Amino acid sequence: MSSQDKPLPFVYQFAAGAIAGVSEILVMYPTDVVKTRQQLATESIGMVQTFQNIIRSEGPGRLYRGILAPILMEAPKRATKFAANDSWGKVYRNAFGAQKMTQGLSILTGATAGATEAFVVVPFELVKIRLQDKASGGKYAGPGDALMKIIKNEGPMALYNGLESTLWRHILWNAGYFGCIFQVRQLLPAAESKKSQIGNDIIAGSVGGTVGTIVNTPMDVVKSRIQNSPKVAGVVPKYNWAWPSVFMVLREEGFGALYRGFAPKVLRLGPGGGILLVVYTGVMDWFRQMGVGSK
Repeated sequence: MSSQDKPLPFVYQFAAGAIAGVSEILVMYPTDVVKTRQQLATESIGMVQTFQNIIRSEGPGRLYRGILAPILMEAPKRATKFAANDSWGKVYRNAFGAQKMTQGLSILTGATAGATEAFVVVPFELVKIRLQDKASGGKYAGPGDALMKIIKNEGPMALYNGLESTLWRHILWNAGYFGCIFQVRQLLPAAESKKSQIGNDIIAGSVGGTVGTIVNTPMDVVKSRIQNSPKVAGVVPKYNWAWPSVFMVLREEGFGALYRGFAPKVLRLGPGGGILLVVYTGVMDWFRQMGVGSK
């Protein structure tokens, strides 16, 4: 029985999501640093060149700069992603009188789960972006120092700078991710063994992660720029609201700028989406084998 057939209580979803999220980020985080650098740049620099520039001028350790914030974020973030998707799925099935999930319901529940997830991740994302940027990263000794300085210099609400763009980013990615997982699972042969289930989940999760990334990258670009713009009293930042920022980047830098950082992002979230689904499903199935959550 797969994890999607027999939901466990929230605490087990939380633990499985946390383990899946931390596993994914430990493997894929350097690509996220490169992605952020490319998104913040106003000129086009290739992924390989960006990797080389960081290692040569700042050292390989810089590729893991700011990782503490996303690691601390992964437990609530991934738990919220999967638990909210399951919970909203029940709500929508009841609302529409559907016995089982459909393609449309999978997209709708994914989008709603993404919106729910966004409220959890914004402060962590903001600290991560500030630490990853070459220009601003040197101002902070680490995540805790960045957090305190942002609150002191910009106010507590600055931690939710970029909430709107983060909402759009997560709505779009989760809708594509969970919608594709549902569709790909329907197209693949039924899993007859644990090995074939893992294979199916790798394919479904990787396709979902890739499609979600294609859909949401423009919003991720402007989110990075919005969150890297410090709040100054009486000054309206250049990048402020999501969709106006998208059109500003399009007008000033061209369509390609909206997909700056796409290569490292899709390299992370394509395979990363497969890692997430495989680990989450595997941990949930392990919980069932251990008999946890059963009365």
